[in-house]
Amino acid sequence: MGRNLLERAQAGDQDAFRDLTEPHRRELQLHCYRILGSLTDAEDLLQETLIAAWRGLPRFEGRASLRGWLYRIATNRCLNALRDAGRRVPAEPVPPFTPPEPSRRGEVTWLQPYPDDLLEQLPEPAPGPEARYETREAVELAFVVALQRMPPRQAATLVLRDVLGYPSTEVATMLGTTETAVKGALQRARAALDGRRTAGQPALSAPGSSDERQLVRRFAEAFTAADVDRVVALLTDDAWLSMPPAPHEYHGIPAIADFLRTSMAYPGNRRTVLVPARANTQPAFGVYHAESDQVPAGSGGLIVLTLTGGRIRAVTRFHTNHLMPRFGLPEKVG
Repeated sequence: MGRNLLERAQAGDQDAFRDLTEPHRRELQLHCYRILGSLTDAEDLLQETLIAAWRGLPRFEGRASLRGWLYRIATNRCLNALRDAGRRVPAEPVPPFTPPEPSRRGEVTWLQPYPDDLLEQLPEPAPGPEARYETREAVELAFVVALQRMPPRQAATLVLRDVLGYPSTEVATMLGTTETAVKGALQRARAALDGRRTAGQPALSAPGSSDERQLVRRFAEAFTAADVDRVVALLTDDAWLSMPPAPHEYHGIPAIADFLRTSMAYPGNRRTVLVPARANTQPAFGVYHAESDQVPAGSGGLIVLTLTGGRIRAVTRFHTNHLMPRFGLPEKVG
């Protein structure tokens, strides 16, 4: 960071401020997404962070790095948003059919996917020496969901320490607390995260590998053919299906098969098209439906697949048509 650039920005030069902060925008957005679980909220909080940084820059004394200072602002803005009782919670969608009774009703209904295209735009600063998770693992849906189920300060502590690798002393300064409190929160967060992992779980499929491509192709063929038996044959025994912002979750092959048979039967002659995409470093599809072959298929959300050991462990169906352009997906397909 050039001293002259910082001084110009502190004097009110907006171009200098943009040059200072632009290298950090994408990673700050991802940081907000991890804590909030929502791409829409992360984009809003990124803007709030930059506005706060612009207003506070004249008081920045350089005792910490500019990057660390920005992370401090972003983290506390996210925590404030989570404390806000008026935080936007999406309305539960009403399905056009009567779904079977879910295995449970999930509480993380605000979850949204994160486009891989944004991950590819990230800078590659080396994580701190105390980081425990690689970027891929720390943006997968299971990790983000686990963060949402933690108390917010625990989640923020885990991200700052184990994902970004900031030392406990610096995390304590960022969160306005003590190093002892940081260590306690980190211990509880790690225990909560480890408790949600499956013992002996097979390794994840390598992104873009031939095994992944073959499994994803087989899923697409079975799903577009509405062949429930072929779909569930690709699942692990403990697979689950969720549909944010709907709270319905279906766990295990019988429950998932029951839901798929009900949903795929409505309406009986509907044509389904899947367009490949990627989200949270995982294979995904834009979903499109049409009543016949004579009309274009309209968007019907996004499916993200979690793969493990050569099978599909989770199917997450996002009812978020407004986010489709963020994944390079069209509004309609022929």
